[in-house]
Amino acid sequence: MSKTQVEVITSVQRRRRWAISEKERIVAAALEPGAVASEVARAAGIHVSQLFRWRQQLCGAERAAPRFAPVAVVPGPSARPVLPRTPETIEIEFGRGVRMRIIGACDASIVKVMVGALAKIGRRR
Repeated sequence: MSKTQVEVITSVQRRRRWAISEKERIVAAALEPGAVASEVARAAGIHVSQLFRWRQQLCGAERAAPRFAPVAVVPGPSARPVLPRTPETIEIEFGRGVRMRIIGACDASIVKVMVGALAKIGRRR
């Protein structure tokens, strides 16, 4: 006959109840930049799936809500907006869709600097 080791359990181990503050602390630690979820769960003495479940419960509603980015529809490079032409309107179109429009009176030195700057931008594209 061989000897075998027998473990006798004398009490029933109950499920641990976690306070919301403890859950929030553990989830916050897992959300830190560079944190590894499995390491945080192991340090807290829980399974990583429990950590993911808590994170879903505590942060899920905020992350699941759809978010929309503002969008503005503008005419493409081939479409040109129609502006009323007046005698004070100067419009210069450079290559590759770079365009400059001056409406009203403007100093010649300012126009010269703007044309030079926009001509450089047109060459870089």
